[in-house]
Amino acid sequence: MTGYNADAIQVLEGLEAVRKRPGMYIGATNSKGLHHLAWEIIDNAIDEVVAGYCDRIAVTLYPDQSLSVEDNGRGIPVDMHSKMGIPAVRVAYELLHAGGKFGGESYKVSGGLHGVGASVVNALSAFLTLEVKRDGKLYRVEYEKGGQLKSDLKVVEKKVKGTGTRVFFRPDALVFKESIVFSWDVLKNRLQELAYLNAGLTITLTDLRHGERLETYYSESGLPGFVEQIQREAELDPLHKRTIYFKGEKDQVQVEWAIQYNDSDTETFYSFCNNIATIEGGTHESGLRTALTRVFNTYGKKANILKAKDENLTGDDLRDGLVTVLSVKVPEPQFEGQTKTKLSNTEVEGIVQSLTNEGLTAFFEQYPQVAKEAIGKAWRTAQIRIASKKAKELKRMKKDAEAKALSGKLAACSEKDKTKNELFLVEGDSAGGSAKTGRDRRFQAILPLRGKVINTYRAKLDKVLENQEIRSIITAIGAGMGKEFDLDKCNYARVCIMTDSDLDGAHIRTLLLTFFYRYMRPLILNNRVFIAQSPLYKVQRGKAIQYAYDDQELKPALKALGKNAVVQRYKGLGEMNPEQLWETTLNPVNRKMIQVTIDDAVAAERKLNICMGSAVEPRREFLMENIVFTQEDV
Repeated sequence: MTGYNADAIQVLEGLEAVRKRPGMYIGATNSKGLHHLAWEIIDNAIDEVVAGYCDRIAVTLYPDQSLSVEDNGRGIPVDMHSKMGIPAVRVAYELLHAGGKFGGESYKVSGGLHGVGASVVNALSAFLTLEVKRDGKLYRVEYEKGGQLKSDLKVVEKKVKGTGTRVFFRPDALVFKESIVFSWDVLKNRLQELAYLNAGLTITLTDLRHGERLETYYSESGLPGFVEQIQREAELDPLHKRTIYFKGEKDQVQVEWAIQYNDSDTETFYSFCNNIATIEGGTHESGLRTALTRVFNTYGKKANILKAKDENLTGDDLRDGLVTVLSVKVPEPQFEGQTKTKLSNTEVEGIVQSLTNEGLTAFFEQYPQVAKEAIGKAWRTAQIRIASKKAKELKRMKKDAEAKALSGKLAACSEKDKTKNELFLVEGDSAGGSAKTGRDRRFQAILPLRGKVINTYRAKLDKVLENQEIRSIITAIGAGMGKEFDLDKCNYARVCIMTDSDLDGAHIRTLLLTFFYRYMRPLILNNRVFIAQSPLYKVQRGKAIQYAYDDQELKPALKALGKNAVVQRYKGLGEMNPEQLWETTLNPVNRKMIQVTIDDAVAAERKLNICMGSAVEPRREFLMENIVFTQEDV
């Protein structure tokens, strides 16, 4: 037994703690964590934009998988730090919790990791070179693996024009073992977003890894342009050409939003705090929604768009066909939620509400026709709600009947603790039968699905609810759908999609994921949606059996079992008997699952529109750019 004494207490010096536990600082060392390094450096440049000192940012990808970010801001200070005895630029890149964002004098608002971002990037890089243009000179400091100082700060050019900062680094492959390859699409989506959020900012993205690829992102109008772009991509027809727009400030909190209605019955709402996407919403969203409802009712009745005897509009009435982008700048943001992207500052709700009340009322008074079209859209939705309320009792009776019908289709589990239960949505009655027999009846429920469910991205809500398979899923999960979805009422901790490993199976998975994204998004945001992975091959020699989930796993399986091994390729889940399905796909001990997440809500919406929307040409282009042909396909 080893002794637990004073020598067992370790002290990690400098940036060593970051390399020891990188997940504490960037979440994970997968693709998401890798791109977090880029966001930290880019966010530093954006902070210069917000402060009013920068209007150009250049991001470049290099063949050795390194990345550089250059801005024309003020340049990080290079003079000696009075307390640390080293140049201030080194303090920012070598010490945790050091930076210009704590005192509130250099930056009123900022994003990122609040003073640890630059040093964390340095700690997790194979090398990092920092160049600063300031006071007519070009300074450079270089670091090698793990943020170790390679070359101290020195002047490399004595006469240069302008100011700014350039950070050039390559992630350390020993830390990011999956890959150190930055994704063009991930970077592109975020940079486009930042260009809209910061009107007048020019951002260039250059890729030198395969020839040269260059794109420039710029928006003169900002958020109105963002809203209009969202609707163009989704091929939605605006009800009013003029976008409703407001920008104001109160108590150092800046509020900006843009709104436009279209002829659809779905809502698109993006919110940001300090240029960071708040995909779980928060106090700024609730403040805006409360103000919108109040102004729509007050102005609507004042302008006789709504009759005095009419029932008041509710918040839900305003959502159909609404596209909104909300951006707030908060000096000291506080976050909560599963993904730490839900704004919780209580004072922000009142500020957004107050400014919106004044700003939206003034806009409606200036543009009464826009008010008439927007409030009219909400009132038409309200009329549907009022009519449906009268039929509520009939719906409840119908729901009870459906639940009884489901009892013959759903193989329920016996566990009373919902946090332990799993629901498997299985393609086909044959596979569903095997899954019902092979499952663990205590905590695994099976719901077989016949055929392909409706494309819920294109279909109207009434058509969605007419689909028998969709109704079965809603009833089985038990938490409602859409605006009424309540995660606490969900009957299962995990909802697992189990389809064949072929094109039809992939299509069914996509249709189901589209439904969850559209009408049960909290399931995805709270990490409760999974894709079950079933093997493509069974390799057997005598009694020895190995399963291969793809072609890469087939080769070592054949090598392990020898030349006389027999290979069976499964065409579908229905070819497996209950024991095989349990062993390969259902057993928590050795099964493989893909957890469905939303890393970028804006990018997710765009890809869904391309893949599931009505426009054919963008989908054809997307498939030609992303499809990978195998020898078998040819």
